[in-house]
Amino acid sequence: MPSPWQSGDIEADGTRIHYTRTGGDRPPIVLIHGVTDDGLCWTPVAQAQAPDYDVIMIDSRGHGRSEATESGYDPATQASDHHGVIAALKLENPILLGHSLGAITSLALASLYPETPRAILLEDPPPFWMPRPEPDASREERPARGSWLDDLKGKTREELIAEAREQNPTWSEAEVGPWADAKLRFDPQIAAVFSAQGRDLDWQATLPQITCPALAMTADTKKGSALTPEAAAALQELVPHLELTHIPGAGHNVRREQFERYMQIVRGFLLKIGGTD
Repeated sequence: MPSPWQSGDIEADGTRIHYTRTGGDRPPIVLIHGVTDDGLCWTPVAQAQAPDYDVIMIDSRGHGRSEATESGYDPATQASDHHGVIAALKLENPILLGHSLGAITSLALASLYPETPRAILLEDPPPFWMPRPEPDASREERPARGSWLDDLKGKTREELIAEAREQNPTWSEAEVGPWADAKLRFDPQIAAVFSAQGRDLDWQATLPQITCPALAMTADTKKGSALTPEAAAALQELVPHLELTHIPGAGHNVRREQFERYMQIVRGFLLKIGGTD
């Protein structure tokens, strides 16, 4: 973490939530990470945006240096946690940029607290608003998810870095270290994210409440993107003003695989909505 950056803890929903902040008298942008990542996984994006924004990187509950709890991994509680940090830091209409589960948190926050965000940007959100798989398929998936988390927790930092380099040869070295560190810090209780309760929110009723500008970045499903064209179209039906942009050559970790194109799109959208003073 660069030395001028700040860090601290906020009590939100009775849970201690950690954040890192670049600071400065600039418009605020809140970066919300995906499952098993944490706030510092956004370091390359934060470094790129810090000259123009006060960048706030939040560790979601059970991740990074935030408190882990037995429950509270559902979208509404995640949104409440992040809204609590925004309120405690007195951030005025921050922009939200979320990846994966963080994109779901951004959608939930913008739905439940529509007066809060200035805009939301979504990096490959998983389609929680779509019908869930049949029960049999869900029962098959959950043990695999648990095994994946256990496998990550069983590795050393050196093993994790070697795995990241082997499986993701296009990632920059700036991405690999924070990714591995996050895997050492998350709490296994975050497995609740993958339960039926962890997905529950009346998306059909809440998503139309989003009023702020919104952008979703899609990638290639053959490379692991979670947002299919069908799911993207369904999301746009619920949020008609949502803009969609496709970044070819990337999978679920869009920014890690196509960083320059990703930042070009982010900056272009923020410039269009007047995101900087």
